[in-house]
Amino acid sequence: MAINPELQKKLQIFLVAAIVLAGGRAAYIVYERREATKEDAKPKQETLLQADYYVTPKRLHPYDLKSARQLAAQPVWVKYGYQHTYYPYDLQRHKTDFSHEAGTLLPLQKLAIQDVVTDVSPLAPDVKQVLAVFSLGSESLENKSLGSKALEGKNYAVPIGAEKGDDFKIYSDDIFFIEDPRDLYKHWPADVWKKIDAHEVQAGMSELQASFAIGLGIPQGSGDYGSRTLHYANGGKPLVIAFENDKAVAIKPGS
Repeated sequence: MAINPELQKKLQIFLVAAIVLAGGRAAYIVYERREATKEDAKPKQETLLQADYYVTPKRLHPYDLKSARQLAAQPVWVKYGYQHTYYPYDLQRHKTDFSHEAGTLLPLQKLAIQDVVTDVSPLAPDVKQVLAVFSLGSESLENKSLGSKALEGKNYAVPIGAEKGDDFKIYSDDIFFIEDPRDLYKHWPADVWKKIDAHEVQAGMSELQASFAIGLGIPQGSGDYGSRTLHYANGGKPLVIAFENDKAVAIKPGS
C-alpha cells in the first residue's frame, strides 16, 4: 500500500526529531558522567578546608587561679609554636628564674601542666605573672630541635596571663589546645600530619596546617586570609610562603 506523501513527510520529520532528541540525551548523559569523573578526580583539599570550619576546639575560659588549674586535668598542645618563652622553675622555692630563658614552645608540643602559679618578674614588679608549670619528659624531647637531653626532668614555667590586684587576664585558651589536634583534624591526610610532626611544610598546605607545622606567620603586604604571603620565623629557619585559595603555592627561604 502506497504511503500518502504528506504522511511520509510527517513520519520523516518525526524520525529526525526522535533521532535528535535521542542524540541529545546521549550527549547529556556522556557530559554528566564526564563531569562526575572530573569531580571525583579533583583533589579533596577544598572539602577538607570546608570541614575545618566545623572544628570547634574546647575552651576552658579560666578567670582565676582555681579555674586555670583545670589545665592540669589533661594534656595540652601548643597552638602556635616559637611564640611563648619558658623559664626554669624551682618547685621548692616556688620561684621562676626570669633572668634565664630556657627555650620557646614548639608547634603542637604536648605538655603535662603540673600547676598554675603566680610570680613576679623583675621587669614588671607591679604585675604578677600567671604561669603554667610543667616538666619536659622524653615524649616532649623526641624532636631534636628541642636541644639537649639535659632539659629532661627539669621544671619550667611559661606565662599564660597576668594578675593585677584582683583582676586576672588569662590567655591559656589562645595558647593551648586541651584536645589532641590530631583528633580535631583527623580528616587531614596522613602525609600532611607527617609533615606537621616533622615541622616541615609542603605545597598545597593551608595556612592553618602551615601554622601547626612551623608556627605563626606574619603577613607581608596586603591580601586576604588564604590568599597572601606570610613570613615565618620558624625557630630561626625563616620561610616565606605564598598562599592562593588557602593552598601554599610557593615556599622559599626567608631572611
